[in-house]
Amino acid sequence: MLRYIYGADLHKFPLLRDTMFRDRAIQFKERLGWDVNVDENGEEHDQYDDLNPLYVIWERPDGTHGGSMRFLPTTGRTMVNEHFLHLTDGVRIESPLIWECTRFCLAPDAGREVTAALVLGGAELMVNFAVEHFVGVFDNRMVRIYRMLDMAPEVIGAGGEGKQWIGVGLWEMNETFIPKTLKRLGITRETSTAWFNDSFGFTPSLKRLPEVA
Repeated sequence: MLRYIYGADLHKFPLLRDTMFRDRAIQFKERLGWDVNVDENGEEHDQYDDLNPLYVIWERPDGTHGGSMRFLPTTGRTMVNEHFLHLTDGVRIESPLIWECTRFCLAPDAGREVTAALVLGGAELMVNFAVEHFVGVFDNRMVRIYRMLDMAPEVIGAGGEGKQWIGVGLWEMNETFIPKTLKRLGITRETSTAWFNDSFGFTPSLKRLPEVA
């Protein structure tokens, strides 16, 4: 199932939290060789995890992490504005209608349905929080995945060649993602809506935006 959890609430789901950060270490440090910090527990954290982001997490039946993404509003601190301005010619991405998506992570044995579920989670955020675009940085390995899911972004900046290529993309709000993804997952919209509402515990109009530090 999908869970939507603010950073301040991760302690309520210790197994899900710990396996998410461990899977991030496996993907980003071990498999991709990124220069990220891994602690003594084998977990990968960075400074943006301290800003109370909103996580979209696929929880497996045993309570462990299957895949996840992290979201922050671009009206506050974001990775794209603090580390990747050279890719956008110094233009900052700042709008209450644009959220940054980072740390797209899949458990080592995750199936294709997990990627589809995370796409669904992102679409639900856009619909329920009236977000018009997501912005994110991605590398060459993600290009094929985005095309397969029919959700290629608008590339607004890029740099590097070959395996070193990296781009900044904008994903537009498009509700057509939802029925396609529901079909891939074999679930109904009612199920997706129930996952979303159960995570927040109240109606969409009362949900709070991620806090800006």
